[in-house]
Amino acid sequence: MKLLTWALRLFLFFVLFAFALNNSQDVVIHWFFGYQWTTPMVIVVLIAFALGAAFGIVAMLPAWWRSRRAAQRNVARDAAPQTKAPQAPTGVHDGL
Repeated sequence: MKLLTWALRLFLFFVLFAFALNNSQDVVIHWFFGYQWTTPMVIVVLIAFALGAAFGIVAMLPAWWRSRRAAQRNVARDAAPQTKAPQAPTGVHDGL
């Protein structure tokens, strides 16, 4: 199984490396007020991917924090000592 995992990682690396080599042409990013930035296309794609991943993580954080707080409350509730109601004696009681 480890061999398969490493083979998949190696394949993914080579695919991304070939993608970077095939997209080495310069592109011009036009900003506001006449500013422009010239860079290889793969840099633009990688920056867009990184920004999208960061945005997804930030968007997921509130739900993750809520579920973590709920799990901590459940653990604290389950760890609290349980008080039992007094039980009636099971033997015969003659009243003396």
